[in-house]
Amino acid sequence: MVGSAAIDDSEMVAWHDPGTYLHWPQGDCQIFSKEFGNASADAENTALLVHGYPESSFSFHKVVEGLAGRFDRIVLMDLPGFGVSDKPERLTYSILEQADALMFVWRALGVRGGHMISHDMGDSVACEIIARSVQDLLPAWFDEGTQSLTLTNCNMVMEKAVLIPAQKLMRNHWIGPVFSKLVDRSQFIKGMSKANGAPIEEKDLDQMWQLYERENGHRMAWKTIRYLDERDRFQNPRWLKALSRFEAPIHICWGEDDAVAPLAVARYLKDQICPQATLTLVPEAGHFFQLQAPTACVASVLDFFDRIAPLPQDQ
Repeated sequence: MVGSAAIDDSEMVAWHDPGTYLHWPQGDCQIFSKEFGNASADAENTALLVHGYPESSFSFHKVVEGLAGRFDRIVLMDLPGFGVSDKPERLTYSILEQADALMFVWRALGVRGGHMISHDMGDSVACEIIARSVQDLLPAWFDEGTQSLTLTNCNMVMEKAVLIPAQKLMRNHWIGPVFSKLVDRSQFIKGMSKANGAPIEEKDLDQMWQLYERENGHRMAWKTIRYLDERDRFQNPRWLKALSRFEAPIHICWGEDDAVAPLAVARYLKDQICPQATLTLVPEAGHFFQLQAPTACVASVLDFFDRIAPLPQDQ
């Protein structure tokens, strides 16, 4: 079921109804998770999708069918504070805390490893998992590990970010809490459209808004957006350093028209952090390209997997 606050959108109801709610003791909250395919699939045939800000697992609803042609199992979740997961005020919504929540869900679902495909804020959550991996700090049950990492449009290199005015205001410790109370649907859609860069359907942004505002999540934007502060603090000494040491295949997949996470970020990651990575640029696609250009998104991701682990001819 969708949860305590019903969503009046048949497409979103169809997405959430087959999902599962798991109680996360560390945060004392309910986390929504969803999976497709064979729950017994091994890590080589499992995709682990991690959403961005201010999104949820629903942002991948246009690409899961295409990915299902390559992966036997696809696992998704709504991070605490987003989508239909609980949004308690007591949580810090730190990237480290979100990584803990992610690992909790994976353990509950019996995930032993897989190919991580992340977006936006989710890229930092994924890199926190990588940081724990290269430091040999992951738990024994995750013994098959991260098979590969696909990073999509994010501001992992903050000095090259182009934040929209709303992001800057919400990051301010004094203005943020007040500004968050003033944000409405029209302002949200205008800001996200500007952030995307390329034209994007208002319906996609409206659905994002409905999930964002659920349980007054939009009123906590000043808190959930603090992950940007953590990027300032941890990007170089922890996350980018770990990325440079990660030995499995890395894919940097970028919508070229992104207005907030410009191509300069992708090129820096490729040139300065992980030169061994594959860089794919998707033309006429913006920040939320899994929503705005799902066909191109799937094609780009699958092309990468065809190169690193081609399927047998009979498949």
